Amino acid sequence: MQLFEKIPNNVNLSQDKRLLRALEKWQPDYMKWWSEAGPADFQADDIYLRTAISVDAKGWAHFDYVKMPDYKWGIFLAPPEDQRKIGFGDFFGNPVWQEVPGEFRNALRRIIVTQGDTEPASVEQQRLLCNSAPSMYDCRNLFQVNVEEGRHLWAMVYLLHAYFGRDGREEAEDLLERRSGDVDKPRILSTFNEPISDWLSFYMFTMFTDRDGKYQLLALAESSFDPLSRTTRFMLTEEAHHMFVGETGIGRIVKRACELMKKDPNEDARKDGGLDLDTIQKYVNFWYSSSLDLFGGEISTNAADYFASGLKGREHEDKWEDHVALTGSYRLPVMEDGKLTERTIPMRNAMNEVLRDSYIDDNQRGVDRWNRMIAEAGVNYTITLPSRRFNRTMGIYSGHAFDPRGNPISREEFERRKGEWLPSAADREYVNNLMQPVLERGKMANWIAAPERGIKGQPLDFEYIRRV
Repeated sequence: MQLFEKIPNNVNLSQDKRLLRALEKWQPDYMKWWSEAGPADFQADDIYLRTAISVDAKGWAHFDYVKMPDYKWGIFLAPPEDQRKIGFGDFFGNPVWQEVPGEFRNALRRIIVTQGDTEPASVEQQRLLCNSAPSMYDCRNLFQVNVEEGRHLWAMVYLLHAYFGRDGREEAEDLLERRSGDVDKPRILSTFNEPISDWLSFYMFTMFTDRDGKYQLLALAESSFDPLSRTTRFMLTEEAHHMFVGETGIGRIVKRACELMKKDPNEDARKDGGLDLDTIQKYVNFWYSSSLDLFGGEISTNAADYFASGLKGREHEDKWEDHVALTGSYRLPVMEDGKLTERTIPMRNAMNEVLRDSYIDDNQRGVDRWNRMIAEAGVNYTITLPSRRFNRTMGIYSGHAFDPRGNPISREEFERRKGEWLPSAADREYVNNLMQPVLERGKMANWIAAPERGIKGQPLDFEYIRRV
């Protein structure tokens, strides 16, 4: 483990001078991007952050104060598995690849670039949030997410530089040129161009969009290209914190909404400056449906090709019996003549939908936890995930209109009623008006409850940020 080099790593960078020079040339451009597009303030302050110092289960993270520009963005791969074999597709049972097979070079590069593009995009989306944080605890969590997304960018850039030659170096440069929401050079995936101007959206993003990231990484962790598999396996260790921030953040907003409802004779959480459950539901509907799009089309030849080639599998492939998937099928509701009807499609063409199924189940477990909190508070309300057909802009449902239950409706009805289901301009204005910074130690904004515990055993009033 080379921790004290300019670029901390466990890939023996010092033994590959050409690769080391290339990455050291890219590093100043990365720092320029971080300065321009990273958190808009607090760069000179000491932040209590977790930094990767090893990849083993006991010591992969170290907590201490660090200034964000001095954060040790490193390159870490999970340990190799002895005699690992390809676990799925047409090459099932063969040894995994340590180099990129020529026939799959373009497809593999596309996968890595698309994954890499999401990492800086989320930092850009969240750039201004530090100026309206509901607590010092939450502000620190935002920064933890930001620096780790930066490290995940490094992880993908390492693969591009190490295995794709000049094309990879050019792609790595382009990852710093695009900007979230930019008219001329937007990020590749639409969800990563959505503005995140409030903390409710941030928690929704880390709950739903980062959970999509989890399932994409799980699928890539099965890849026959071993360096990609090992890279994403370590990234998953850090991704868990991002989803924790989202799920517990929304849970704390829900808890506070219930407290304020019980105080008001009309159960109006807004009356005392809180976020009401109806608004929370609308934000769930928006960010969940947007994140569903990230899995791609329900019927996908690309997904079939990736699976056949061994580039991208199903999450936890070992739980499946048939690792070749040439004979299985998947039943999928499709629209025909204005009505929903089931159609059988080959399993390989349904790989995006198989992954989306697991994602939906995972999200439902989080929503169930919020609903238990609501029930325990004595409030009669249930948060629901909308149908996977609702508000889709990609895939077979994107050209049709559905209500949140997944029933087909006219486009006119959807437009007339979308203010019931999705955040309106007035909702967004109300939420944004609540976003006033609270950065005194141990204090919380009125619209969110305190977390159950601090970070790494620290008390809630710990000085997570030391302002200069």
